[in-house]
Amino acid sequence: MIVRRSLAALSAASLGLCLAGVAAGQGAPAKNWKPPAYKTYAQKLSDQTMAAHPELQSVTFHGVPPGMSKVYTMFAGSYPERIGNPDDPDDVDVIVKGITLIDPRWRRNDAVKRFVVQEPLRDKAGENIGLIVYAFKTANGSKGERVYTKQAMDLRDALQAKIPSYAALFEPTK
Repeated sequence: MIVRRSLAALSAASLGLCLAGVAAGQGAPAKNWKPPAYKTYAQKLSDQTMAAHPELQSVTFHGVPPGMSKVYTMFAGSYPERIGNPDDPDDVDVIVKGITLIDPRWRRNDAVKRFVVQEPLRDKAGENIGLIVYAFKTANGSKGERVYTKQAMDLRDALQAKIPSYAALFEPTK
């Protein structure tokens, strides 16, 4: 109970600081990682996934970039301007705990309706190595949680076969 309250208080405080910075004209939180000048293998996988799946609004890869210690970051994805942004507490939970989060955002006031599935990213050996987030385009979520969750799991499992190791995600590619 105390841990939950502490985590909730920490999350609320972090959110408050971020919102205060935005309100004060400071913009988004500072990036905690700068991607290399070359296109990484993870970025190539993100681009290929987006090209092959028009039902997706986005796909993003998260974890700890090489040379950093427990600095959880978006390191590849369909929003290049967000690469290097620090991960949210729910992103870190998926990475650290190996859980899957299902977020039916169609009940929110977002301008674009979507259904988000956050799940552990796995390498060829089946080891959890980070986080993959799939956001599906949806007008009202009519497909339901089972359909989106299964599709995200199928996408993740197909991707797993293409990832020899976590380090490979940061290698240069064409």
